[in-house]
Amino acid sequence: MKVGVLALQGASAQHAAMLARLGAQPVAVRSVADLATVDALVLPGGESTTMSMLLESSGLFEPLAERLAGGMPAFGTCAGMILLGHEILDGRSDQRCFDAIDISVRRNAFGRQVDSFEADLAVAGVEAAPVHAVFIRAPVVESVGEDVDVLATVGRRPVLCRQGPVLVAAFHPELGDDPRLHELFLEEVV
Repeated sequence: MKVGVLALQGASAQHAAMLARLGAQPVAVRSVADLATVDALVLPGGESTTMSMLLESSGLFEPLAERLAGGMPAFGTCAGMILLGHEILDGRSDQRCFDAIDISVRRNAFGRQVDSFEADLAVAGVEAAPVHAVFIRAPVVESVGEDVDVLATVGRRPVLCRQGPVLVAAFHPELGDDPRLHELFLEEVV
């Protein structure tokens, strides 16, 4: 299966390496033509306002919105979670998101770069040991729709959610050596 990794800005190489390790064929998505070749898409961490502007200037925003509305599986981490959400609570006034999962997201909710942290999370549907999560200027889910499954929290704040074929994480699972969240995502692709 071909799984795209949005490669306009942000941490795409680590996601591609994790997907390849799991037997998927990663494709760097930088154009509409690239997007047309993939079965699913990872939207990596990075800077959500920059990614949003690059999606617009590259002409990718509308084609990607159409693919997501048509049910294409997607996995958004950090900035990718912000872009896949229903509402960005503190983004630029002209910043759009894809409304692919019914969540409202607050950017940098855990604080600035110096407030970055790591935590071990119990994740619903992931057996054995907790998932080690790296939070870097991380967003948080402020509200979820009734069809959204919250898979993990930090305190009472949702940080890993799923709705249908869309999985989002406020953290960076690609920065470790644990493939279980990418495996969870790939289950939606096959």
